[in-house]
Amino acid sequence: MSFLKRLWASRTFRITGGVLFALFLVFLFCLPRRLFNAPTSYVLNDRQGRLLGASIATDGQWRFPYDAAVPEKFKQCIIAFEDKRFEHHFGVDLLAFARALRQNLRSKHVTSGGSTITMQVIRLATHHPRNMWYKFVEMVMATRLELTNSKAKIMALYASNAPFGSNVVGLDAASWRYFGRSPDKLSWGEMAALAVLPNSPSLVHPGKNRQILLSKRNRLLDKLCRTGVIDSSTADLAKLEPVPDKPVALPSYAPHMLARIIADHKQADKTDTRVNSTLRLELQQQVTQIIERHHTVLSANHINNIAAIVLDVETGATLAYAGNVYHPEDPSLESSVDVIDAPRSPGSTLKPLLYAAMLHDGQLLPNSIVPDIPTQIAGYQPENFDLGYDGAVPASRALARSLNVPAVKMLQKYRYERFYDFLKKAGTTTLKQPADFYGLSLILGGGESTLWELAGMYADMARVLNHYPKYNGKYNPDDYHEPVYQTVHRGTPQLEKSGLLDAGSIYYTLEAMGEVMRPGEEMLWQQFGSTQRVAWKTGTSFGFRDGWAIGITPKYVVGVWVGNTTGEGRPGLTGINTAAPVLFEIFRLLPVTRDWFDKPYEDMVKVEVCKQSGYRAGRYCNDKEAMWIPVPGLKSPVCPYHQLVHLDKTKSWQVTADCVPADEIVNQSWFVLPPSMEYYYKSRNYQYHSLPPFKNGCGEDEGNPMELIYPKSGAKVYVPLEADGTRGRMICNAAHRQYGTKIFWHLDDQYLGETKDFHQMAISPPPGEHLLTLVDAGGNTLKIKFTVLEKDKQPADR
Repeated sequence: MSFLKRLWASRTFRITGGVLFALFLVFLFCLPRRLFNAPTSYVLNDRQGRLLGASIATDGQWRFPYDAAVPEKFKQCIIAFEDKRFEHHFGVDLLAFARALRQNLRSKHVTSGGSTITMQVIRLATHHPRNMWYKFVEMVMATRLELTNSKAKIMALYASNAPFGSNVVGLDAASWRYFGRSPDKLSWGEMAALAVLPNSPSLVHPGKNRQILLSKRNRLLDKLCRTGVIDSSTADLAKLEPVPDKPVALPSYAPHMLARIIADHKQADKTDTRVNSTLRLELQQQVTQIIERHHTVLSANHINNIAAIVLDVETGATLAYAGNVYHPEDPSLESSVDVIDAPRSPGSTLKPLLYAAMLHDGQLLPNSIVPDIPTQIAGYQPENFDLGYDGAVPASRALARSLNVPAVKMLQKYRYERFYDFLKKAGTTTLKQPADFYGLSLILGGGESTLWELAGMYADMARVLNHYPKYNGKYNPDDYHEPVYQTVHRGTPQLEKSGLLDAGSIYYTLEAMGEVMRPGEEMLWQQFGSTQRVAWKTGTSFGFRDGWAIGITPKYVVGVWVGNTTGEGRPGLTGINTAAPVLFEIFRLLPVTRDWFDKPYEDMVKVEVCKQSGYRAGRYCNDKEAMWIPVPGLKSPVCPYHQLVHLDKTKSWQVTADCVPADEIVNQSWFVLPPSMEYYYKSRNYQYHSLPPFKNGCGEDEGNPMELIYPKSGAKVYVPLEADGTRGRMICNAAHRQYGTKIFWHLDDQYLGETKDFHQMAISPPPGEHLLTLVDAGGNTLKIKFTVLEKDKQPADR
């Protein structure tokens, strides 16, 4: 004990101990927290880990992120070439170091370094100059590295950061740059050629040093053969393989997805630059080929850009992502623009969402008729694509035929402010202005949407419907989420009794979308044969700038956009002509799913529905049918169009008890539409019968038998100028319930003329407010006020 006290009291001992402890601390903390901080390339893989694309690192190097998996061939080659005792030393090979020291002393210059793979990892990480002092530092740091890291980890660090010539760093990048394949698919000859490069990376230059590289590779192959790693036949065959020449281009199967990932990672400040996506390589290639083939045809009409996306309904995973055609050599195509994420006018593609929202709200039944007549609302005048009108049309058929006027009428009833909020809840982020900015035009493409969000919303609807039986009639709010391009593990669902949309409303929406009839430009639907049932919707933006097609099955959603990124419109650029053919060609690539969505009976009730109006049957509806409707449909009104009328025995006149004995009155239910709806409806529906007129002396109908179709009361209109500069004319249109009745027209109390049967009158009013008065032969009067706006005369050469 006295000896230890004396020893501790010794000043030399304390100094020596302090120095040793300080050296121990230096040794313990000599390694940085992270060895390698150089920027890495963004690497995009498909769901099976196959390379889809990569970007060069910000320092100009092709340096893939760290990969813990090192192919056995490379491990064997690099150990044989660089460090044969790698598996046994502690970071420093004393025998190799002594040999190198002896060789260098004999030759009087450095001929051998004696560095182990572990020491080379330290040198690559620290960039120390090559001299004896730093060699000693490397030996210390290499020993420290071996203490806390496995041999496999050290080998992986070396493989990921070793130089392989030119601007190529790491085995992964080298394998792709020199051989166009992943490292695990390289032959012995190819792997041996790569293994000798870190020792002399300057050997790889186009047309230079090829013989030196060949000799070093062959010597390595001989060494592998001598040590029994490969047999002589394998070595001889490997020597026949060529050595790499100039670098080859990396795969670029999904350039727009790669660009999106880079932007997303930078925005989220993520450091991992290797992304294993949900894309399927083969499907991605096939979708790209399809859009390139269609681009070849469409470019003849100066339609330059196409985008397509395929989603898995269950997970929302992106299976294919073709953000545009890709021709970087032609800047005029702007093919670098990712249209999938670009806000564009969605045309009619939002109509199914309005239909579903109104079903869910109980404002509508699947086949309730809605007006399809000339309409002007606060100066806004929507028109159907074919410029025709049906008078009244079932809502489901209006959706299937993509009629504009019924959609605007429906939105007017639902209120555009509510629909704006609904779209926000459904996942739309592109509506940057308040609801009043868009107004009723929102349903016809007055706002903006992206193919990414649009496809995601329809995938959400299909997912909710698929999950309805699984969740026993309840709803998971997490079923509404944007598409994903990486696997996302979601927690236990928190089920609720109701959702954004009920299953019944979604089911009838997809049923209506399955009716592929289209009016006007969309009569080409018959050419699209498919082996599976698809609910789909097309859209065309104003000015023929955007063509859309969205298709839904229980397992997949496909979205297609066609147009010009410049916003230039082209004749014939409609969803049905340009996007729909691409849509169905993509669907033919997907596995055929014979099943359709199950009808969610638990979310429906069976009620009697009026066959003619599609409303809940009222007391005067004679032709009824039992129909399953969404539960909210119980709140919908009963049929307002059937009424009880009193007729004479011939059923040719309406009568009252004041002029006909009660026993001669025939009471009959009659389907009666308002005059403007009737005017167009009866021309397309021969079975419709107008209400008979009142018999002379039997009174008159309480309602006005006339209705002005155009202009509406309070309308503000422009009267166009003729080519010679004179003021043109506007055509006023009216409907009368009784065919053959005369209407007398007056403008500002000035008589204009009369019409019979076909009630149209051309007028040329000056700018200002005007009063239009219509009087029929029975004395019924209709008055409306409208305003003609001043419009400056345009120069003749414009």
